[in-house]
Amino acid sequence: MLRSIHLIMANVTFRLKEPNSTSETLIYLFFYYRKEVLKYSTSEKINPLNWSFKLQRAKKNTETTKNKKYALNDFLDTLSDKCESIYNESLKNGVPSKEYIKQKLTDYVNRQNQTDSETGQKSSLHELIDRFVSGDIFTVDGKKKAYSTLQTYKSTQNHLIEFEKKYRYPLNFDTITLDFFDKFNNYLIKQSIGNNSRSKYVKTLKVFMTEAVERELTTNLAFQRKKFNVKRTETEAIYLTNDEIQKLYKYNLSDNKTLEKVRDLFVLGCHVGLRFSDFSRIKPENIVLIDGDKFIKIQTQKTHERVIIPFNPIITEIFKKYNGKIPTPISNQKFNDYIKDIAELVELNETGRLYKSPDKQLYECISSHTARRSFATNLYLSGFPTLDIMKITGHKTEKSFMQYVKVTKEETAKRLSKHHKKTFKQNSTLKLIKAS
Repeated sequence: MLRSIHLIMANVTFRLKEPNSTSETLIYLFFYYRKEVLKYSTSEKINPLNWSFKLQRAKKNTETTKNKKYALNDFLDTLSDKCESIYNESLKNGVPSKEYIKQKLTDYVNRQNQTDSETGQKSSLHELIDRFVSGDIFTVDGKKKAYSTLQTYKSTQNHLIEFEKKYRYPLNFDTITLDFFDKFNNYLIKQSIGNNSRSKYVKTLKVFMTEAVERELTTNLAFQRKKFNVKRTETEAIYLTNDEIQKLYKYNLSDNKTLEKVRDLFVLGCHVGLRFSDFSRIKPENIVLIDGDKFIKIQTQKTHERVIIPFNPIITEIFKKYNGKIPTPISNQKFNDYIKDIAELVELNETGRLYKSPDKQLYECISSHTARRSFATNLYLSGFPTLDIMKITGHKTEKSFMQYVKVTKEETAKRLSKHHKKTFKQNSTLKLIKAS
């Protein structure tokens, strides 16, 4: 009879640490038995807006635990049952202390949260992705992943988590199938994610799965099928001709030092071919002498490639102007705003450079990346060997390099016309020699 009274008096409730918070807050378990009250942190968090105070559970069953292994409500239900079970079992030896129940709960939660290496089980897909996001997984040559790459991993992870919650689709190595691909692709489309971004997220997921196969975490190869793919569409972008770059460089901005520095930094980028993240951090120690000539020697942030770029008269002039340094760099966003303003002042207002937006004026299309694209395209049009340009830009494949070369059909036709004239002129000369 006494035992049944204890069972009736025992009661578990869940409360939020900060119920009026506007952000996520801890969920506490309160266990009432006899005259004791045990307060125990579940270590799980939730936004009060997503919490039913009446039901003491998440409003939606799609909420998951922080390790993504369990539905949050299922975890709380199990924890409640476990707490009562610990209490009831311990009654054989008398009423348990709060410390005893708390330790038993902690032991139970720790077992649930054990890593796969501790349990002898294989890693989950979520845990593998966590390792990618944290930078724990290196490149094939043992180098750290670039910051931009880690950001792509993170954004892909966020979409996968949201997809899993919304569609209640369990994500693990075995569920990455063509059926999953169709659902995930439709989810991204409904989120108004553009084609190339969708392509990037799917490609990144395939990177995760490839790593899983190599680590023998799965034998599922469905992600390698042809249909498991979103094909990129070529994006429109412009480059500045050498004359336009020179026009920009010669424009008098001495009355606005901020714009002048941005302009000079942009022009420098047009002559070194580096990404903004690289040409904006060139330091005096990156300048080296080789056989009496000056070169910029730097390791790129994104691909970790070591590149060597020769000085030319404009590069020399800019460095001299700023006492052997580059103009003071600013954020990429501010840089893009300023360079558009400058180009508008210089009246780079030609239209028709974009086929899909023919009315867009040239200055509206310019950004920090235009500098790198202009470098590659102008050198390519000059006849400089593609493979040699790639050694300067740091591109590893010709395919990736050609994405930077923005040559119009008219320019291609002009190059072919020059080639024809040169070829036929040579042939005519040969005929004259033979005739004589």
